[in-house]
Amino acid sequence: MEEYPALPQMPTATGTVPGEVFASAAAQVAIAAGRDDTLPVLTGVRIEIEGDTVTLASTDRYRFAVREFLWKPENADASAVALVPAKTLLDTAKALTSGDTVTLALSGSGAGEGLIGFEGAGRRTTTRLLEGDLPKYRTLFPTEFNSVAVIETAPFVEAVKRVALVAERNTPVRLSFEQGVLILEAGSSDDAQAVERVDAVLEGDDISIAFNPTFLLDGLSAIDSPVAQLSFTTSTKPALLSGRPAVDAEADDTYKYLIMPVRLSG
Repeated sequence: MEEYPALPQMPTATGTVPGEVFASAAAQVAIAAGRDDTLPVLTGVRIEIEGDTVTLASTDRYRFAVREFLWKPENADASAVALVPAKTLLDTAKALTSGDTVTLALSGSGAGEGLIGFEGAGRRTTTRLLEGDLPKYRTLFPTEFNSVAVIETAPFVEAVKRVALVAERNTPVRLSFEQGVLILEAGSSDDAQAVERVDAVLEGDDISIAFNPTFLLDGLSAIDSPVAQLSFTTSTKPALLSGRPAVDAEADDTYKYLIMPVRLSG
């Protein structure tokens, strides 16, 4: 037995969160993490603990996902930041969902430094943290908008998929919002052009903007809401995607997905 290295010591428990909340939050945020190992910081999910609130965040520079949830900290004034590989976090969260709660264990200095531990459903796992930190992101998220569009998620997703199917790979999808309607277009050549119309409620100015369809669909699946809200400042600045439980309800601000537009030629 002596040839085997000792397993890393589990850091001290920092707090607990319901297993399903942890799993859904990890999935919502990991979707925006980078996959380029030459930029390891961007392959991580930032976990920030501040009292009874945990904030997960990730970015690949083209979109930024942030999810907040409440948890039960061991210490009411707990404060910590860690950068965890997104794939590891996602796999761990899935593996632990069968348990009622997941314990997060994040050390300060001392034993277990540089590690984060997860425990739940009779399993325990530790993983090494990534070095570095994500760029300061809170100021990237606009708080005032010139246009806010509200669209039922299911028909929106289907329309984006149909339009993207006709267009060449990675061709941006153009969204034109007017009062009462969203017009989606992709492709420019005569033989490969698609146009779809979807009902939409628009507050503010008409706007045309284009997105990478894959990034847009990722966000629409991640909001996990029957209604999507897209908020805009201008057509060249990032748009904020969030979910609503109903068309006439307030947006759920516990999950935010910021998506960079694609500049259209001409």
